[in-house]
This record gives sequence, structure tokens and C-alpha cells, in this order.
Amino acid sequence: MVRDMTTDSPTDNSKLQARRSFLRGGLAIGGAAAAAAATSGAALANGDPNILELKDWNQYPGDGVDARPYGAPSEFEEHVQRKSVPWLTADPISSVNFTPLHELDGIITPNGLCFERHHSGIAEVDPSEHRLMINGLVDKQLVFTMEDLMRFPRKNQINFLECAANSGMEWRGAQLNGCQFTHGMIHNVMYTGVPLKTLLEEAGLKGNAKWLLPEGADASGMTRSVPIEKALDDCLVAWKMNGEALRPEQGYPLRLVVPGWEGNMWVKWLRRIEVGDKPWHHREETSKYTDLMANGKARRFTWEMDVKSVITNPSPQAPLKHDKGFTVLSGVAWSGRGKVSRVDVSLDGGRNWQAARIDGPSIDKSMHRFYFDFDWDGSELLLQSRAIDSEGYVQPTKDALRAVRGENSIYHNNGIQTWHIKKDGTVENVEVS
Repeated sequence: MVRDMTTDSPTDNSKLQARRSFLRGGLAIGGAAAAAAATSGAALANGDPNILELKDWNQYPGDGVDARPYGAPSEFEEHVQRKSVPWLTADPISSVNFTPLHELDGIITPNGLCFERHHSGIAEVDPSEHRLMINGLVDKQLVFTMEDLMRFPRKNQINFLECAANSGMEWRGAQLNGCQFTHGMIHNVMYTGVPLKTLLEEAGLKGNAKWLLPEGADASGMTRSVPIEKALDDCLVAWKMNGEALRPEQGYPLRLVVPGWEGNMWVKWLRRIEVGDKPWHHREETSKYTDLMANGKARRFTWEMDVKSVITNPSPQAPLKHDKGFTVLSGVAWSGRGKVSRVDVSLDGGRNWQAARIDGPSIDKSMHRFYFDFDWDGSELLLQSRAIDSEGYVQPTKDALRAVRGENSIYHNNGIQTWHIKKDGTVENVEVS
């Protein structure tokens, strides 16, 4: 029944006016969040035209279902993109695009924003012609089509993929001004595929099988040696990410997933897995992806990605835009050894630490989202985050890392990151001693 508001009784009118006053004033909520509610109420009371005036989208129909390309974001979000650093690598076909961490929330990276790294450009592979071979020290040498693989029992698992060179430019000091560029060689998605263990059992491992050599189908011929224990533990041969087919830059139609280990081992465009009795010592594990120590020697086979975190907001690409008051700090943490059990945040460059709030699912070898809410008084800050994983490993300072490994490394830099918040809200990448 439609009510005629002009005929309401005086009692009903009084109730209506009280309700309107309540809405204008905002809900009576406690803590720092009341400041945000009060600000919103003030905008309404002053006659904000964005509330009072009709907009085009209030009055006119939008485009039809076929008018917008698949996966296209709002035009107001077109700035949210992967970005490269042109001087960082010698050639675009052997380069990297960084995930815009400062623009994201939660723990899942959208497929179109996942960082990409390739060594010979993006291979465009026809899935009908693609094959996966398993050979070497097996009872049966096998060749699978994509259709063959999809007939095996499948599994879904959420894992982060981090390039071993993530934060590598920061070994010798603050270099890149933005967490997209200091920490953006990472993404976190749900992979769907068949456990590698299942395929190896189908082929039958010989008694002296100790190592695997996965190989990519792209022009670079990417290979890495993987110990059999890891292969039988949690590796996946995947064809989907976040429910859809792998993107070409992520290895379509097939890639290897090696949870918690450096991204170079997650061979894309996977075409062959050879089983052997020792590592192969190929280029990507001898001249590349080793850790050069201060004495000139190099550590090899340092596969695990250590516990790490970074504050994504505020950060150099996401400055503070308000004057003082309630502030939500956000960031991500992860560990190749398991879950993240705790994240601490410092506002004064590591002198004092306070526990952050981890929100959302806590999954093994996956990103964790953390928040820290505080009242900013407008003074300068030195923001840091420090993660602790389920194995008890504590994220170190950069000075602690350099004391052990020197300044010649590129890979496996999990040192604590510092952002300098200035009084005007702008943010700069710095280091503190």
C-alpha cells in the first residue's frame, strides 16, 4: 500500500523528523571510526551536491551487455595497471611488469594485474597442439594432451608467486619510489590443475629418481632443477587461475606451480618434465638465480621465499590525502615456509612496534592482508612492517641481511621496508639505521 506522507499524523511526522535528524547526524558509533562518520554527516548537513543533484547515471540507461570488452574495469580505474621500469632490463621481451600492490586489497590478485616475467617474450601456444611429456627415470614415458590432463582428479590451491629478484634493487639502498616497483614482482591467485605427484605416479618413478627438470615451450627454453621431495609434496600442473584459463603471459595453456619457492621455478608453457638422479646445473641455477655473498662465493639452490611484508597504503604511490585524523594502514605479508602468524607495525622507524590486525583467510604459502588503524596527528612518520611466520622466522632488517650477505646480492631480499610520511602526506622510500 502506498502511503500519502502529507496525511501522516503529528505523531508520525515527529517520528519522521527524528529519523531524518538521526541519519543526518550519522550513527552513534564509538572509537576512531566516529570521526569518519562525523565527516560524512557534515557533508550531508552542508548540502553536498553529490547527494542532492541527479547524475547522468541516475537518469539514463547504460551500455548493453555486449558493449564492454571482457574484463574491462571502470574508466575511472584505468590507471590501475601493471607497469614496467624501462631501464631495469635490457629488452622488453626479457623484462617484468609489476603488480600495482598499492591499488589492491584483500589477498587475491586480479588476473589482469598479476606481475609478469618472461625471458623470450610471451609465447602464444595453441592448446590443441600443446603436449606435456614425462620422460627419464620413469617406468613409462608418457605424453599428455590438454584433454588428457583434464581427466585427472584436479585440485584448487591459493599460493603466492614471488620472483626471487623482488626488492632486488634495494640491496644497496632505497632506489625505486613505490611499492609497485620495490615489491610488485608478486601475485597471489587460486590455481586449478592436477597434482604433479599424480602424473609422476602415473609414469612410475624408478628407485634412483631424485630430481626433476621441468622445461618450458617458449623460445627461451626455460629449465630448473626441482628436488623430487618438493614435486611429491605440493606442486601442481595448472591450467586455470582464479577460475579462468591462464593468461598467455602466465604460461597458457599450462604451467608448473611450486608453492613457496622462487617464481623462476614455476615454469610457464610447460612442455616436458624429465626425471633424473641429480640436478642439471643449467643457466638459470648457475649464472642466474644464485645469491652472491660478500666473499665472492655464491649460494645456490636457495629456493624458499622467506617471510616478508610491505605496507601498501600509505606508500609513495598512495599518499595520505587527508589532514590528520583516523587513518587506515594496509599491507600484505607472506612466507614460503607456511602461514603468517603475526605482523607488527612501527610508526617511528622500528623503535616501537604494535600488533597489526590480520584479516581474511590465513592460508599456507599465500598472501595475508593486514591492517593497522590509528589517529594521525599530522607529524612525520617512518612506517615499517615486520612479519613473523608459522615457523617462527622473523622478517629481518636490511642491515641484518647485509651483515650476513653483503651488498652484492640481487635475489631473496626480504628486509623490512621503510616509508617516510611527510607532513603534507607525501611518501618517500627511505632507509633508517
